[in-house]
Amino acid sequence: MSIRSIRSLLANDPDVGAGNVLASRIALGLGLDAPLLTFDTPVDGHAAGEALTLRQVDRAVRARAAALHALGVGHRDPVVVYTTAAADQVLSFLALTRLGAIPALLNPGVDGERAARYIARLGAVGILTDPAHRAVLAGHDPAAPVLADAARLGDADPESAPAPYRHAADDPVAITHSSGTTGMPKAVVHSHASLYASVRHRAALPRPQGIDRVLSALPAAHAATLIAVNLALSFDGRLHLLSSQSGPVVLDAIERWQPLAVFGFATTWADLARHDLAARDVSSVGLWWNTGDCAHEAHIRRLIAAGSRETVTREGRGRLPGSVFVDGLGSTEMGHSHFHITHAPGTEKYGRCVGRPHTFVDCEVVGPDGEPLGPGEVGELATASPTLAPGYWNDSVTTYRTRLRGRFLTGDLMYRDEEGYYYHVDRLVDSVDLGGGRRLYTAMSEERVLADVPGVLDCTVVAVKDGERVVTDVLLLLADGADPAADRTAEVLAALDEHTAATVRSVLVVGADDLPLGPTGKVRKVLLRERHLAAVAAR
Repeated sequence: MSIRSIRSLLANDPDVGAGNVLASRIALGLGLDAPLLTFDTPVDGHAAGEALTLRQVDRAVRARAAALHALGVGHRDPVVVYTTAAADQVLSFLALTRLGAIPALLNPGVDGERAARYIARLGAVGILTDPAHRAVLAGHDPAAPVLADAARLGDADPESAPAPYRHAADDPVAITHSSGTTGMPKAVVHSHASLYASVRHRAALPRPQGIDRVLSALPAAHAATLIAVNLALSFDGRLHLLSSQSGPVVLDAIERWQPLAVFGFATTWADLARHDLAARDVSSVGLWWNTGDCAHEAHIRRLIAAGSRETVTREGRGRLPGSVFVDGLGSTEMGHSHFHITHAPGTEKYGRCVGRPHTFVDCEVVGPDGEPLGPGEVGELATASPTLAPGYWNDSVTTYRTRLRGRFLTGDLMYRDEEGYYYHVDRLVDSVDLGGGRRLYTAMSEERVLADVPGVLDCTVVAVKDGERVVTDVLLLLADGADPAADRTAEVLAALDEHTAATVRSVLVVGADDLPLGPTGKVRKVLLRERHLAAVAAR
């Protein structure tokens, strides 16, 4: 039996899903001693950076399942995992789903006060944590007990683990959360079928580029990481999971581990772009794969100029300088990117183009009345897909408010062109009505500044209503070597459309510490707007 037939067997078995891929692989009995997962922290006597085989991963998961079972965790029990290490997040997820429990993965960057309120709202039966986050929760009431330190669960006897739980397609297998940039993170529930649907789809396609050796710079508590783990299990690809997504950490891991592909979010690409990639050894990377927010052209161009991509000619296989960047648009609720576009040296379809929908997606752009819009008309994305999360945990109000004719209203403002390509212009909450049928789009404005103003590494546009008029501040994070004293106002105004440019009050150079970030690294524009409104009121 080949690895390819393993992939097909898993994909074609309707009982296989995100809650039992590991148990299903073990039952098939192939490739048990091949290296599979690598973590950046020690795991059960294995050193950081030492690859765990499929058999060793299964042993680690069974030990944790045994410990959790002894603590009384059972079917459909929500259990929070609030830890820093990717190993704790991933192995706890696999162990809890083996028991039929529901792991609620919590980003370690969420502060203690918000974490406690979030956990209390979940109605969790308990919390798995680490010493640092146990201390963070001290003084707050999460309305749930701390069950254990996640890393210590591996000390239990794996032979005493219960048999794997048998999941139904609509059983909840994970709760992850939104970025929290607009306030309290929203708890998103994923089902056994929905969280595996994209993997099942990919199994029918040619083997993905770079899947044999992937570095994950995705936040470990995110649904995208769970998909990456199940992808590795189903495709027999090696996966190295990082606990931090900062540029220096990712670059060090690339040089050390030599991945063929790197998975990450737009915030990581922005951080990588500030470094001199020519001075680092990223030659092994042929693919950068982005999900979540679509990436900026300026950052994509820096990345695809580095690395090397595989080519096939009459002379055989070889590698060319320059890599490939797969962009798209996704969210926790979408369960997987719903669009895709490939950039490489020589491609020019930018301008926040996120490509065409995947074949498993049924989407449309709708106006305020919910009716579909035509090409070139900006509206909200309404999308349906087997990857779509069933809703929000303990929040039926938000679940139903975000549904329209069986589709999910994502809160993204987009349009499509005559060729069927989709373009992302902003988040609905970040855009501002300028009157007369015109709107200010902050994300598209940032894209234009980054593309047209030299020396700018990143840009944040903050627009607020000051009485009847709109006031916009453009915050610039400069690349190393750029003159912070230079006046870039004229260049910024020239990059913006005339209606947006007319609202600009100031163009400010800021440091990275001046921008409030959410736990996934996204700028909290809501908080920035509140600060600016407070400043206006104080004048």
